[in-house]
Amino acid sequence: MRFMVMVKATEESEAGELPREEDMTAMANFNEELAKAGVWLSGEGLHASSKGARVSLTATEQIVTDGPFVEAKELIAGFWILQVGSKEEAIEWVKRIPCDRGNTYEIEIRQVAEADDFGDAYTAEARAADGRARAQGPAQA
Repeated sequence: MRFMVMVKATEESEAGELPREEDMTAMANFNEELAKAGVWLSGEGLHASSKGARVSLTATEQIVTDGPFVEAKELIAGFWILQVGSKEEAIEWVKRIPCDRGNTYEIEIRQVAEADDFGDAYTAEARAADGRARAQGPAQA
């Protein structure tokens, strides 16, 4: 099972404050543990919402709103994608995330939907199109 582990933003991350050297080292060591255990698929930190945008879509319009966005605690500052056997295993890994600056961090864990989760709505044609897109994605990077 794949899980997305989302680190919620803090006032510091939204202000664009960079982590201290010792915090970066601790996080790099944690990422190395994840990789050595074979559970880390990807993970990145994100810039503050002031450098981002939101796009609201309907069938007839697209509305773009530039950041920053108001509620830091509702924003995502970074993420990991983990391949683990259960939600409980994901939780155990999350409990090991190093914390810095005396902050309390809120981490959200969500299972990534797999093809079979969509049932008959995910047709053979849609699966084939997704397969082609996924095969091209890394080649374009």
